[in-house]
Amino acid sequence: MAEDEMIWREDGWCVACGDKNPRGLHLKFREEGEWYVCDFLPDRYHQGWEGIVHGGIIATLLDEVMNDQLSRKGEPVATAELCVRYKLPARLGVPLRIRARVTRERPPLWEAEGDVTDAEGRVVATGTAKLMRVRAEL
Repeated sequence: MAEDEMIWREDGWCVACGDKNPRGLHLKFREEGEWYVCDFLPDRYHQGWEGIVHGGIIATLLDEVMNDQLSRKGEPVATAELCVRYKLPARLGVPLRIRARVTRERPPLWEAEGDVTDAEGRVVATGTAKLMRVRAEL
């Protein structure tokens, strides 16, 4: 099967939001006005430097919230481009709020922005993404 004919399937094992993945992040999302939001409590399994959340985890959080907001609304997308700007270290054991919103709709391409804040409301990271529609079974 050619790559452009591939059908993407949701099977519950997504490392970010999959309910079946015992090692996953188990993110749960909700809408708050124009924002799509989730909360996450990082622990030692998410560490980079001692006491600090690994930057790849922060990128994964942003990627997932920007992507999931469209996929859950019936527009299955995959990330075509992701840009993350790290502002402050995220500390282990400190709750994080991740949120995103669509900034441009031109199907089959969407653009989104998001941010990660800590329990004190400080911006830990910001991100932008370009998301491309895929053939999927959700």
